[in-house]
Amino acid sequence: MVTTRIRTFSDFAAAVARAAGRPGTFAASLLLIAVWALTGPLFHYSDTWQLIINTGTTIVTFLMVFLIQNTQNRDGAAIQAKLDELIRASAAQNAYIGIENLTEEELDGLRARCEARARDFRLSEAADAAEEAANAKAEAAARAATGSRGGLRR
Repeated sequence: MVTTRIRTFSDFAAAVARAAGRPGTFAASLLLIAVWALTGPLFHYSDTWQLIINTGTTIVTFLMVFLIQNTQNRDGAAIQAKLDELIRASAAQNAYIGIENLTEEELDGLRARCEARARDFRLSEAADAAEEAANAKAEAAARAATGSRGGLRR
């Protein structure tokens, strides 16, 4: 039930953020302000007339801050997870395409899996480096013991 509410809010926030950024929305806002300004003389530029635009813009701004912040948080988390995957692997998995549509909990799980894979990779890389160093020392000791350099005898 909670996941459904979060998903519904996320979908709503994303839709409003997309709509707010469209040219038609900007034009409608300009039209609304022009109509308000043109009605000034009709209402004698009264306090109520001014209060209408002030209250309307305050309410819209207040609500848009939360909706846009939600969208930005989700997009930022998705971008971070994608970057983590690109850094971890030279060829990113196609499963990461479109993850910006996941819920916060799903993105958190995805980030945790990326971090765990990166930790495992660093550990295996350190083990490989240690093994290579040991092999190089063994080869050097073998060459010194047989009196050869790089496999060539004098």
